[in-house]
Amino acid sequence: MAGYSGTPLAKKLGIRAGNRVCTLGAPASLEAALEPVPPDVTLQTSLRGRAAFDVVLLFAKRQADVASRFAALRDRLTPAGGLWVCWPKKASGVPTDLTDAWVREYGLATGLVDNKVCAVDETWSALRFVIRLRDRT
Repeated sequence: MAGYSGTPLAKKLGIRAGNRVCTLGAPASLEAALEPVPPDVTLQTSLRGRAAFDVVLLFAKRQADVASRFAALRDRLTPAGGLWVCWPKKASGVPTDLTDAWVREYGLATGLVDNKVCAVDETWSALRFVIRLRDRT
């Protein structure tokens, strides 16, 4: 489903054919919002297994949730993969201690770089972190 930008959410998030995608803490509406999903995308809602992911979406409402999961999620990215940290927008009315500034500062402190921002829906904003080109193996 395309959001108010007219661009399908899966495309905004960089989900491509054949990608492995992991969503954690996602709202129930996310699966429908991702339609149409490109062909051969593997979508899972846990870190089970050992395979790396091309796209990871972490939905969180608290700084502590991001801090406790970020390193493990970073370690599960493919070299060119993206880790999206999603948090409630201020206007959503959802209680949160997360802000775009905090999310960016936290992610950068881990050695990743942010390269894209996305409005997931009316409630959630997201910032994508990737491994720096010089650090990819």
